[in-house]
Amino acid sequence: MNIHEYQGKEILSSFGVRIQRGIVAQDPKEAVEAAKKLTEQTGTGWHVIKAQVHAGGRGKGGGVKLAKNLQEVEEISGQIIGMNLVTPQTSAEGKKVHQVLIAEDVYYPGDNEPEEYYMSVLLNRATGRNMIMYSTEGGMDIETVAEKTPHLIFNEEIDPSTGLLPFQARRIAFNLGLSGTAFKEMTKFVMSLYEAFTKSDSTLFEINPVLKTSDDKIMAVDAKVTLDDNALFRHKDYAEMRDEREESPVEVEARAVGLNYVDLDGNVGCMVNGAGLAMATMDLIKQAGGEPANFLDVGGTADAKRVEEAFRLILKDEKVKAILVNIFGGIVRCDRVAQGIVDAYKNMGNIHVPIIVRLQGTNADIAKELIDNSGLDVYSAVEFQEAADKVQEVLA
Repeated sequence: MNIHEYQGKEILSSFGVRIQRGIVAQDPKEAVEAAKKLTEQTGTGWHVIKAQVHAGGRGKGGGVKLAKNLQEVEEISGQIIGMNLVTPQTSAEGKKVHQVLIAEDVYYPGDNEPEEYYMSVLLNRATGRNMIMYSTEGGMDIETVAEKTPHLIFNEEIDPSTGLLPFQARRIAFNLGLSGTAFKEMTKFVMSLYEAFTKSDSTLFEINPVLKTSDDKIMAVDAKVTLDDNALFRHKDYAEMRDEREESPVEVEARAVGLNYVDLDGNVGCMVNGAGLAMATMDLIKQAGGEPANFLDVGGTADAKRVEEAFRLILKDEKVKAILVNIFGGIVRCDRVAQGIVDAYKNMGNIHVPIIVRLQGTNADIAKELIDNSGLDVYSAVEFQEAADKVQEVLA
């Protein structure tokens, strides 16, 4: 589950991580009041106005701007709230901005020049261990840094039996070229950041930039956080941070009826039981010359009602030109699924795209007979290759 920057910073702050302070506003008037309050709390005279959407690269799209007085706070907030913000991480249509974060200006003058770093905590899937990825090139896209200057990216892998050790935090600070007060601040920052990552059951904490201020404070100026959906039962307060306005409406609807659904950009809808089989089915569609329109795992209870819900979700996508149903009948019987497909087809009465059904496992022969004798525009298949051939045939 993705959350907004201000929410990620709230989690960081609760674990002792120093953050760029800010207040969320829903409209320009609230933004002005937030700026006044922030000035009282921090003494800041200038304010940074940040669009709150689930996407990176907001500054490139005009979603992050500096306001030097209250009039500019109101004007800039009015420009950003309600806009469709297009960034490298959004679609061409962009994302509508519903709220802004009014943040303190932390690039103030002092004895030293401010410096920006990149830091993220995530799972290294190759080793099965958490790691901290960091670089001196803060404020830039880490993909660009990796491509052009890979030697400037460092990794610190964490042993799960010991967790992050103090010497590792010190090594990170050393590799970033820090010394004195900034070195100690960074060490503390890294230890607190990793604690926030593990105890919040997150899958990603990305801080870009981590700022060394002109007086050697270390703080998170941004926060991109992804929480593990499967652990939200342990964090009821985090679950309430979900902003469904930022998510695909179809995915929201699917979650409400207990279906695992991810919206994609292709032309062949998928209905499968089991995540592994769903991935293989998507590969099958690609090999057949199509593009998967979704990932949809109906789980082990593919009865008529569940199948009908799945069909309705798939058909909300106007790009879908065919539907491939690929069910392995282990716990669930294939004939029950087949009957569910027939019943759902008749109940809906508005399915205008061809459906290919591959059922294997318990009572697969009975299921094929049910499909073949239904009189509906449904093609049955037994083998993977046969299903692929049918997909090619209906797309031709």
